[in-house]
Amino acid sequence: MAEKDTDIQKIKQLIAIMKDNDLVELEIKHDDDKIFLKRAQPQQSFAAMPAVWPAHGVGPVAAHGTEAPAQPGAAKPAPAKEDLIDIKSPIVGTFYATPSPDSEAYVEVGTVVSPQTVVCIIEAMKMLNQIEADVDGKVTSRLVENGQPVEYGQSLFVIS
Repeated sequence: MAEKDTDIQKIKQLIAIMKDNDLVELEIKHDDDKIFLKRAQPQQSFAAMPAVWPAHGVGPVAAHGTEAPAQPGAAKPAPAKEDLIDIKSPIVGTFYATPSPDSEAYVEVGTVVSPQTVVCIIEAMKMLNQIEADVDGKVTSRLVENGQPVEYGQSLFVIS
């Protein structure tokens, strides 16, 4: 049993080293032993909020806060311009444009944003993570619909 405790301590030390050095993956091989550790990508910003509102009904929200009909193939292609910047998802999860189902969207097309402007929430593992713009500019398009699953690195908004 003492050997198992020692192994757990070593793993905890490796995790601490990963955190201290912002490592995402660590693999160690020694003779026949092998350990592979992987942790979530560092997130831009997040805040823990109760994850109860998505269960009340998730669907696209129109500009005036009314429910909009879901559209197949909702992702819209970004315009091809060199001066446009994509805000990408830092994590895998579910995209929410509003802080709650009956609230206005964080940003609309035409909204001027600064680096600290919250543009959406991505729910991952029952945590609601606020995503900030991280750039100055104007929202030219939203590329995903409310309640839609998103992948790591997927473009969410286009900023000019």
